[in-house]
Amino acid sequence: MKSRQRASNAIIMILLFGLAVLFLAPIFIVLMNSFKGRLYISDAPFKLPTKETFAGIENYIEGMKKTKFASAFGWSFLITVGSVLLIILFTAMTAWYITRVKTKLTNGLYYLFVFSMIVPFQMVMFTMTKVANIIHFDNPIGIMLIYLGFGSGLSVFMFCGFVKSIPLEIEEASIIDGCNPVQTYFRVVLPMLKPIVITVAILNVMWIWNDYLLPYLVIGRDYKTIPIAIQYLKGGYGSIDMGAMMAMLVLAIIPIVLFYLSCQKYIIKGVTAGAVKG
Repeated sequence: MKSRQRASNAIIMILLFGLAVLFLAPIFIVLMNSFKGRLYISDAPFKLPTKETFAGIENYIEGMKKTKFASAFGWSFLITVGSVLLIILFTAMTAWYITRVKTKLTNGLYYLFVFSMIVPFQMVMFTMTKVANIIHFDNPIGIMLIYLGFGSGLSVFMFCGFVKSIPLEIEEASIIDGCNPVQTYFRVVLPMLKPIVITVAILNVMWIWNDYLLPYLVIGRDYKTIPIAIQYLKGGYGSIDMGAMMAMLVLAIIPIVLFYLSCQKYIIKGVTAGAVKG
């Protein structure tokens, strides 16, 4: 039995290692090609840099100049942080109210949020863009509110699952001690939501930071985020500065990877805790 278990564990480890290599290979290829001269990337994309093909940090310098990377990074950072803060603040309160106040209205709201998760963005993007232009949401503040709308479905769903796992007696005890509903939420409930808050933050940061289509449609050239700035490396007649593009992709990946690695332990904890009670 022990030998069979060891063999099965070895097979599982080999499979997991293979999957890890499969997922990490594209990142490694991008990183490797970011140090090659742009003329050599298309000819030998899977070969390591040599003395002839190695370009040092030239691609990074050129890419930062062409894309105005500092400005793009600033807009991406502002929009991502602002949107995620809005999503967490409003959807957590909404989920707490929906879960604790059982009425036909709250049940209807809950199912509306769940339904919004299955509506493809492509179904509403043209009308959404037109409305955003009419009401002057075509700016960084406006797009934060749009992200709040698109991100509320999944966030409310996850927060509702977690709030159900919080004993109601804790909130009742705070009310007996003299707290009003607002004080109960911010002093008692919100600190207990920390695992799922971090989980929701990670998922939304990864989505908003890497999003290309919504910023392109709403704010376009006026406030270029990193994905939009990288796209503008593509020149006329299909010409692309592959060296600069690879370098900028690496710089775009680094912040989100570091953020994910620093917070990944909370993802499973938040999801499993929210699944304790249905």
